[in-house]
Amino acid sequence: MLAELVSSALGLALYLNTLSADFCYDDSRAIKTNQDLLPETPWTHIFYNDFWGTLLTHSGSHKSYRPLCTLSFRLNHAVGGLDPWSYHLVNVLLHAAVTGVFTSFSKTLLGDGCWTFMAGLLFASHPIHTEAVAGIVGRADVGASLFFLLSLLCYIKHCSTRGSSARTWGWFLGTGLCAGCSMLWKEQGVTVLAVSAVYDVFVFHRLKVKQILPAICKRKNLSLFLSISLLTFWGTSLLGARLYWMGNKPPSFSNSDNPAADSDSLLARTLTFFYLPTKNLWLLLCPDTLSFDWSMDAVPLLRTVCDWRNLHTVAFYTGLLLLAYYGLKSPGVERECNGKVVTNGKQNANGHSCHSDGEYRNSESKPSLAAKAENGIKNNAAQRSPLPSTENIVVLSLSLLIIPFVPATNLFFYVGFVIAERVLYIPSMGFCLLVTVGARALYVKVQKRFLKSLIFYATATLIVFYGLKTAIRNGDWQNEEMLYRSGIKVNPAKAWGNLGNVLKSQSKISEAESAYRNALYYRSNMADMLYNLGLLLQENSRFAEALHYYKLAIGSRPTLASAYLNTGIILMNQGKTEEARRTFLKCSEIPDENLKDPHAHKSSVTSCLYNLGKLYHEQGHYEDALSVYKEAIQKMPRQFAPQSLYNMMGEAYMRLSKLPEAEHWYMESLRSKTDHIPAHLTYGKLLALTGRKSEAEKFFLKAIELDPTKGNCYMHYGQFLLEEARLIEAAEMAKKAAELDSTEFDVVFSAAHMLRQASLNEAAEKYYDLAARLRPNYPAALMNLGAILHLNGRLQKAEANYLRALQLKPDDVITQSNLRKLWNIMEKQGLKTSKT
Repeated sequence: MLAELVSSALGLALYLNTLSADFCYDDSRAIKTNQDLLPETPWTHIFYNDFWGTLLTHSGSHKSYRPLCTLSFRLNHAVGGLDPWSYHLVNVLLHAAVTGVFTSFSKTLLGDGCWTFMAGLLFASHPIHTEAVAGIVGRADVGASLFFLLSLLCYIKHCSTRGSSARTWGWFLGTGLCAGCSMLWKEQGVTVLAVSAVYDVFVFHRLKVKQILPAICKRKNLSLFLSISLLTFWGTSLLGARLYWMGNKPPSFSNSDNPAADSDSLLARTLTFFYLPTKNLWLLLCPDTLSFDWSMDAVPLLRTVCDWRNLHTVAFYTGLLLLAYYGLKSPGVERECNGKVVTNGKQNANGHSCHSDGEYRNSESKPSLAAKAENGIKNNAAQRSPLPSTENIVVLSLSLLIIPFVPATNLFFYVGFVIAERVLYIPSMGFCLLVTVGARALYVKVQKRFLKSLIFYATATLIVFYGLKTAIRNGDWQNEEMLYRSGIKVNPAKAWGNLGNVLKSQSKISEAESAYRNALYYRSNMADMLYNLGLLLQENSRFAEALHYYKLAIGSRPTLASAYLNTGIILMNQGKTEEARRTFLKCSEIPDENLKDPHAHKSSVTSCLYNLGKLYHEQGHYEDALSVYKEAIQKMPRQFAPQSLYNMMGEAYMRLSKLPEAEHWYMESLRSKTDHIPAHLTYGKLLALTGRKSEAEKFFLKAIELDPTKGNCYMHYGQFLLEEARLIEAAEMAKKAAELDSTEFDVVFSAAHMLRQASLNEAAEKYYDLAARLRPNYPAALMNLGAILHLNGRLQKAEANYLRALQLKPDDVITQSNLRKLWNIMEKQGLKTSKT
């Protein structure tokens, strides 16, 4: 128990500094924007959606069915909201628990002693676990590992009690249930059933390859045959149910996720897929270079047999075959166990055999039973099983290393990554056992005490180095900026692009722009980066450049709805209404099939329809606007905030004088967001129009209370006061509105108009002048400035503004009439006019 506690404590201590870390990388989509975590979403949705909240049968779903992990996120959200501390705490505690259970599992193979302790410490400190533990979405791997080990331990108990106790099938039931839970944490958890079969055949029964079929056919081994058959049946059932639940279709991924899978060259695909396990093993052996993302060109394709990396592949598979041969060969004359050499079944030093003390006494008194166990026939009622030999442990370690990794090899289906460090969390158990049993074998082989000490301390030093690397790597996971900077040397395109997003959120605009351009330098066709750069330029009023990058993004990914949306908004603001209309319409017709994030796509399509409706509304086509708004409501996803859409529906009905319908949609807007200011203002206007003046005033005042810094609120309230003939109060509201929103033309222009109606002409002139400066080419602004100057006796300035307005709009009847009246006055006063 001490080894388990110390190992767990180390696993806990190494990751304590991650408790202060922020959400990073994939955490945003899996947690922050995942609707399945919200209390208003029925919890049953978790069992129909994938890990990211997309319907599992949707063509764009990642097919990552991990409901137990998502359920744990939902519980985290219910307790602590979006505070990352609680999410990290659960991850660290799970890792500590897995470490303790793994150490306990190692004890069944290595017995009590320092080697079990070494295996536990090696697992606790391995740097490859950093992504799974420090990255919150890695909880899927950690949780799956916990149930993986519990399932394996249950099966070990089943083997040891088989034929001697009725409880043995209770242990088997536990094996199946834990295997199912492991799969519901992450898909690879189901592979524990295959590992259990390997344990039963090669470790418990100690069979060699040639002995398997004869041993199973023997009547005495009927229980072995039954157990293996049940494992096969349960594993097949779980996989069949999993395939059915995800719609009997494999997931689809972009070529950047797994470039080898998208390669047209069979040779390149084959060489690369054979090489990738080699690269993964190197990360386990020497985790010097780690990265948050290994997609795109992080691992260049092997295109020819002359690529020097093929030597690594050959060396890897040669070593793997040699290890497998060593583990499966017929037993030799000599074998070692627990640090002592055993020759012909007898210990040669200090009375220690390969059994624990109690087992040793049994094996000495009943040598025939031990011999039978070697041949696959075991009387469990007579004795407990001895500890397995090194060969047995090598076989089991290889199965732990290889079998859980098989789903990531692209052997049965293509996966959405090149390398994923967190996928190595379970295989690392096999690696740690291999290293430990290898060190133990060397320790036994050498005779000199100095060499024994050297091997022991070298293993301890490896644990120390792994622990130091883990602590350093945890620092990279403290925040997104450090994480992405650390990944630049491995995956520069992805790292620079994500770093640009972080720098932009920190308002470091020039640095963010530089980061985006660096990303595009390494991979010029990344639609997301082209879009992000366009968005950055748009937000900094560089509209022509923004349009250029949006068009490039659309060219790279024609289904990128958000690029259409922002293109249409820029065109609409530039007065290119027909181009904007066509852009919005094209966006609204893009289907969400095979899209990675259909929820985000639907939100962008809904926003496109909303803006198209606003365009029709501004053009006075209210029926068309209503039709588009209704379509937007039909396509609106769950996470879309509908208050603005509902409010515009009310506005359109208001313009069509359908007041009951308008009131309904204003109320819907306020129900969806009780502090939505535009709905307070528009509903206030409707109440005033229908004679409910006191209620109307309450809504105007509530809008001001919600945001006292918003000039638009004061302007609408001022207009209400003006209609109520409360001129002094209206004038004060107008001035307040113009002072707060002095750069907003609509607010300033309306304030000037209200002041003029209140006969405060001097103040009105000030704001008409400001409005004309805000929009120097807007005829109405120039005409109204001319009119107030006309009234205030500044006739020559008035004439100049009238003339400028007519240059922009020559057929404006009101301006022409005002100008004639002005000339008559000027002529009577003997002033020179432009006419003369």
